Amino acid sequence: MRRHLSAAAAAIQPAKLAGILAVWGITLLYVLFQGGKTSFMLFIMVSLLIIYLIVGGLGGVRRSKGIRNLYAEQDRPDLLYAGGNLRVQLNISIPGFLPLPYVVVREILKRHNGESWIFEESLVPSFRGQGELRFQTPALERGSYTFAETDIICEDIFGLTQHKGRFLAQGQFRVLPRAVFIPRWQLYERNSRLAGPQVSRVQSRRETTQINGVRDYVYGDRLTRIHWNATAKTGSWKSKEFEHESIPKTMIVLDGSTQAYTSSNTFELAVSTAASLLGYGIRERIGIGLCCLDKNTKLFSPAESGAERQKMIQYLIDINGEGRGTLVSRLEKVHRMFPKGSYFVLISPQSGQPVLDTLRWAENRGMTPSHIHVLNPAGVRRSDDWKNVLTSRGVTGYGVSSLQELPAVLGGEN
Repeated sequence: MRRHLSAAAAAIQPAKLAGILAVWGITLLYVLFQGGKTSFMLFIMVSLLIIYLIVGGLGGVRRSKGIRNLYAEQDRPDLLYAGGNLRVQLNISIPGFLPLPYVVVREILKRHNGESWIFEESLVPSFRGQGELRFQTPALERGSYTFAETDIICEDIFGLTQHKGRFLAQGQFRVLPRAVFIPRWQLYERNSRLAGPQVSRVQSRRETTQINGVRDYVYGDRLTRIHWNATAKTGSWKSKEFEHESIPKTMIVLDGSTQAYTSSNTFELAVSTAASLLGYGIRERIGIGLCCLDKNTKLFSPAESGAERQKMIQYLIDINGEGRGTLVSRLEKVHRMFPKGSYFVLISPQSGQPVLDTLRWAENRGMTPSHIHVLNPAGVRRSDDWKNVLTSRGVTGYGVSSLQELPAVLGGEN
């Protein structure tokens, strides 16, 4: 009990505590030396006030609890993209029977790179100690986020003491990198001057006789294409899905070198470019893989399934651009996992000899290289000098300074 009393006393500011004890001592001496009903009643009132302060310090906000709920667009916090907001609902329960005029709730949201935001709001709990706090986060960037312990602060009805409590309401979520829809990519077009002779247009790939699954019936499908067993089981028309002729696989290589990026915006543009290309590859059923040259070199083999793409996207959430060393030296660590005959797409803000060495490294291993040159969005508009250098060497080159212009650049419109 002594430990609880000391904890309650610690919640009272030293100056106020000394004043309260002094008043109580004076009333006690008044009773002892003066006597009478007046002194006794005064002593009782001061004692009750001190008991109230102690009880408030032992219970109340010190034993408060909370439950957190997160909401995003379409109530899917797992599909929150960079630039979006998150709505937070925190239900607070404060045990005890003493009334509280108001409480101050302080929330701390932490990002995986060390950044943090503080949200502070006041609310008036009900007579049962229940309260609900709602707030909205600012526009969030790509990353993993976690809510730290919640601080709750209140004062007694007389404003003499301040009590503090802390509880942990679970709240973790991840923000996906920005991505744009890419309708077409010049690299895969038939007879493309820059794509090479072995390329066929994705949309014109012929189907094989190998069944790859079942899909919903589309008006115009021939009777020979209808899957009668699936139609009978489901009660709705189903058609056979056939595999397409294979095309060269694609490896997206994201440069995560620390010295390469002049600003965080440039790195975010590079990550968003990689995420957009992954979306294009899965949508067009292209075997597409990812290699991140970050602090650790991570490679995902080319795949067509959406599940594999989700693993790549999830990995892009946490990278920070902390890679060191030359691109070629880091690629050598995983060179055996690059499939021969594939497209090698380097996403990097670098140019000059380091990039030429990397593209030559890809050529020597039987891959067709290309370079997406990521430029600082706040800098000067791109120059075509580097693109001309690549073209003279028979390499596809693109220059991107904003995510919105990526579809036009890849489609050959810019």
